[in-house]
Amino acid sequence: MQARIPVTILTGFLGSGKTTLLNRILREQHGRRIAVIENEFGEAGIDNEILVQERDEQIVVMNNGCICCSVRGDLVRLLGELEHQRREGSLAFERVVIETTGLADPAPVAQTFFMNLDIARAFVLDGIVTLVDAKHASEQLDRNREAQEQVGFADRLFISKADLVEEAEVEALSRRLRQINPRAPQQRVHFGAAPVELVFDIGGFSIDAALEIDPGFLEDRAHRHDDEVGSFVFREHRAFDPQRLDLFMRLLTQQYGADLLRYKGVLNVQGKDRRVIFQGVHMVMGAQEGKPWLADETRTSTLVFIGRKLPRRVFEEGLRYCLTDC
Repeated sequence: MQARIPVTILTGFLGSGKTTLLNRILREQHGRRIAVIENEFGEAGIDNEILVQERDEQIVVMNNGCICCSVRGDLVRLLGELEHQRREGSLAFERVVIETTGLADPAPVAQTFFMNLDIARAFVLDGIVTLVDAKHASEQLDRNREAQEQVGFADRLFISKADLVEEAEVEALSRRLRQINPRAPQQRVHFGAAPVELVFDIGGFSIDAALEIDPGFLEDRAHRHDDEVGSFVFREHRAFDPQRLDLFMRLLTQQYGADLLRYKGVLNVQGKDRRVIFQGVHMVMGAQEGKPWLADETRTSTLVFIGRKLPRRVFEEGLRYCLTDC
C-alpha cells in the first residue's frame, strides 16, 4: 500500500504573499514534485498567470467560489482525480499544496482530510502555513474573523512585508499573533524567501489542537462570508495608457483604499510586449513584467477587485478612461 500523500494548506488574508511564497517554492531546485490546487475568490483567476510553470508541476485552478464553502465538493473531486492519475502513472507528484483564497476559513478545508474516508486514505494533512501581512495585519485581525481563524489554525506563521513598517510594529504584531496562537513558530519572510524545510514535512497538524481552537471542528457546517465583501472583474482588449492608469489607480486607492482589500490583474499595457502583472492591498500596490504576449493571441487585460461595497461603476468608468484608442 502506497504511503499517503502529504498536503500543505497555504493560507493568509488577501495580499499577504501566498502566491509569492508558492512561486519561490516552485522555482527552487529541491527535487520535489508538487501538485498545486489554486483557489481564488471571484469569477476570474489571476494567480495562475503569476505562478511560474517552468517545470512539470500540475496546477489546478478553482475560481468559482471559496474553497471553504461553495466549492468544497470540488476540492474532494480534484483530490480524487489527482490521486487516481498518480496511481495510474499518468501524473507524477509526491505532495500537494492547496493555496486558499485570502477570505477562506481554513477549518472546513482541513476537515476534508478527516471527514471524507476516501480522501483520508490517500492523503494526510501535513500542516497549515499562514502568511500575515505586517503592513495591514492589525486592521485585518480587527475587522475580519477569517484573518483570526487563519492565524489560530496555523502550524507555522510567516510574517511578510516587515520591511514596510517600524520594528516596534512588527514586535507588537508578533506578540498579538502569539496570544492568538502560542504553539505556531513565527518566521519573517521577505518576498517569499522561506526555506522549503519550514514549509514541508512539518507534521504539525493536530486534531487535539484544532478542537481546542474550534470545538466544533469535526462538525460539518457551512461557512458564509461577510455580505459586504464582494468582487468584480474588468476585462478589456484595448491597451492601457500607463500614465493614465497609474494616476487613476493612485486616486482610486486614496479614495477607497480602506475598503479595497485586494486587487490584482494581468494587463495589456501600451508599448509592452509582455504582460504586466499588477497587484495591490489597500493603498500599497506594485507591478512587474510577466510572460511575453504570443503573436497569435488576443491581448486581454483582466483586473479583479475584492473589497467592501466598492462602487463598481466608478471603477469601470475610470478604467475605461485609461484605455488607448486601439
